[in-house]
Amino acid sequence: MSTPVAFGQGSLSRAAALVHTLFTVEALLLVGASPGLAGLLLVGPDPANLPLAAVCLLPLGPATAAALYALHHRDRDLTDLHPARAYWRGWRLNAVATLKLWTPLLAWLTVIAFTLTHFPATGLPGWWAVLLAAVGAGSLLWGAHALVLTALFTFRARDTARLAAYFLFRHARATLGAASLLVLTAAGTAVLTEALPALLAAPVLLSLLHSSRPVIAETRKDFTA
Repeated sequence: MSTPVAFGQGSLSRAAALVHTLFTVEALLLVGASPGLAGLLLVGPDPANLPLAAVCLLPLGPATAAALYALHHRDRDLTDLHPARAYWRGWRLNAVATLKLWTPLLAWLTVIAFTLTHFPATGLPGWWAVLLAAVGAGSLLWGAHALVLTALFTFRARDTARLAAYFLFRHARATLGAASLLVLTAAGTAVLTEALPALLAAPVLLSLLHSSRPVIAETRKDFTA
């Protein structure tokens, strides 16, 4: 005789709980990043505006870390869902720590992007452009690891930065997972709409958490008390 399943524990209830959590976290992420996103609408596509665009993207860092925190701590029971509470708790816990890493990352990526958009004026050989693009891609992947670590653990900023760099090569599969998400998001944005990253942020971040499971497990085992 099969054991009866309590309400909120079946597969359909878990799927409904996941959908509810994703929609809630998506909405809250957009709310948290909205000051900067509104500013981006006013910033023109001129490369000279790249520093202004970087400033507009500052709120996105804490909003993303809070979303990662909420998705990691999500409930699977339809009768006990508190994604909004988890999101704002993650924002309060991690906003300052995230900005300590997110701000220099944005500044560094802005320098790279500005250099590439004005590359003919630099007089450098063409292979420098390829090198800069590779460094920029590596920086984005480092940032993905750093966001996950900042969202889920409490380390000093420099320790998080070192761990994120260590895991780039230590867990190549997790890094490749983050890279594939970046490529798919960029391709979808180019082909479909620039709003795609905002519309699919929560599912993408959930996928990032899934691919980062080895990173999370080793950090919890070897780098926390």
